[in-house]
Amino acid sequence: MTKKQREMRLRILVSGILFLLLFAVPVDGLARLALYLVPYLFVGWDVLLRAAVNIKNGQVFDENFLMAVATIGAFGCGEYPEGVAVLLFYQVGELFQSVAVGKSRRSIATLMDIRPDSANVERGGQVLQVNPEEIAVGEIILIRPGERVPLDGSVLEGSSALDTAALTGESLPRDVEPGDSISSGCVNLTGVLRVNVERPYSQSTVARILDLVENASEKKSRAEHFITRFARYYTPVVVFAAVALAVLPPLVLGGSWITWVKRALNFLVVSCPCALVISIPLSFFGGIGGASRQGILVKGSNYLEALANAGVVVFDKTGTLTEGKFQVSKVVCHGLAEESLLELAALAESWSSHPISRAIREAWPQPPDPRRVSQVEELAGQGVKAVVDGSVAVLAGNMRLLETAGVFPPQPVDEAGTLIHVCVNGKYAGYLVVSDRVKPEAQRALEELKEIGISRRIMLTGDGERTAAAVANQLGLEEYYAGLLPGDKVDQVERLLKTKEGKETLVFVGDGINDAPVLTRADVGVAMGAMGSDAAIEAADIVLMDDDLQRLPAAIWLAQKTMSIVRQNIAFALGVKFLVLALSVFGFVGMWAAVFADVGVTVIAILNAGRTLKARWKPKAS
Repeated sequence: MTKKQREMRLRILVSGILFLLLFAVPVDGLARLALYLVPYLFVGWDVLLRAAVNIKNGQVFDENFLMAVATIGAFGCGEYPEGVAVLLFYQVGELFQSVAVGKSRRSIATLMDIRPDSANVERGGQVLQVNPEEIAVGEIILIRPGERVPLDGSVLEGSSALDTAALTGESLPRDVEPGDSISSGCVNLTGVLRVNVERPYSQSTVARILDLVENASEKKSRAEHFITRFARYYTPVVVFAAVALAVLPPLVLGGSWITWVKRALNFLVVSCPCALVISIPLSFFGGIGGASRQGILVKGSNYLEALANAGVVVFDKTGTLTEGKFQVSKVVCHGLAEESLLELAALAESWSSHPISRAIREAWPQPPDPRRVSQVEELAGQGVKAVVDGSVAVLAGNMRLLETAGVFPPQPVDEAGTLIHVCVNGKYAGYLVVSDRVKPEAQRALEELKEIGISRRIMLTGDGERTAAAVANQLGLEEYYAGLLPGDKVDQVERLLKTKEGKETLVFVGDGINDAPVLTRADVGVAMGAMGSDAAIEAADIVLMDDDLQRLPAAIWLAQKTMSIVRQNIAFALGVKFLVLALSVFGFVGMWAAVFADVGVTVIAILNAGRTLKARWKPKAS
């Protein structure tokens, strides 16, 4: 507990003990009033002060005003115990709220522990300890066992195991060695690492995660906006209704003013919207916190709400359903030796950063010399054009590139894999088959999506029909679209958005820079965080901090669970309140029932909202 929470707990305990002792003190009149004022003011002075300050500032209608009017009115009617009880139990509810919110914040705050305090940088033959924000790209940092990785980079020397739990939720350490990329926020467990810094702190994994978490609460869900608007109009309405209840019946029907004033005070206590105003945001806050503990970053409760309504999930293939680690599996030549074909293809692809280009370069035994290549032109979704050794014109790409050049293979080519056709000086020279492997967890993730009610799962890919069909068949996907350029993927998502049913949302999952436009256009964009591009992560609404697709069904299930708890709290709070309001109007319940309808419902709703924090997806089948 915080110092403020401990002080509140003390005030509640002292006031509660005094309150109980007063039942044994046989006094009447002003002495009785004075004695009951002691616990009343001790436990509730801050509520009365906030109500007075808000009235002075023109912000009259809030729960502090309702509590102040109800309890002062109870004292005015001689109902001293009820007046004290209302404030006492109201403060109990406030303490529960504070502790529950603090628990949720601490859950998310554990992510803040990934912020590095310092970094060891090599400068002038010395190792200096400096602020990570002062280190430039290209500098060398030293990370000792037990230290947190301060910046993103690649390992130059040393091998070690990294604890990545704070980023990905994965409990198993990850082994790294020279050449491996590492992310800031991980903890170095065993060996000393020398790391080349590849990003400044402002663009590091840690900085991006903290920014996402800190700004998540700003993007509110429709349910939260509804509750805010509801409370804005609901509170003044019930205040005027209480005034009418206190004044009109005695004037119209006759009877005791005191009776109707008491009923109006009960009405005010019951009508306080604390349970809704507190528990709904707390439910979303707990859902976001619970997701972050499982390596799922949600950029706002509005996205959590949309994810709960997921009805269509669309996947990019490469790097999402497949590993994105390509290799040349077959070489077919027409008029050139295999060695020459591979060499020319590797040289033409030497300036491209595309994963397929990398696979072709790696298939050639020697690193291609980029200085031998000129007039390089990379055509998005088609391939590359280049001139090798100043005189050899090389085209390397798909059939679209061949059609543009007016060159065609001697016979139709039908291979399972990505085909890279090669033309040399305007003549067809052969093709390479580049293959990618399906991720081991992809099929299980798709089955788990079906378990939670997502029956429509779709794959989009730029690969040819045969390759797409082979992957879809392996994964059990009945719907896929092949041969798509980045713009075509956007068009397909647009079409799917128009054909989806009712309030269901479309979720797109991708990882590449060419997925950014689609991630933005979908109802909910989900990016693969570990291997995904910066553009995809920035464009996405939800980030899976590792490449495990099984985080996706976990995220959707958690969103569904959160929305279920939100609906439970709304139904329970409104149901109990409207019932007790009706009963209080006709005098069937007194102030004690009113206190339960306010504080009791609030505490129950808060405890229910807290379940989102620990909710974890457990698939039916292993």
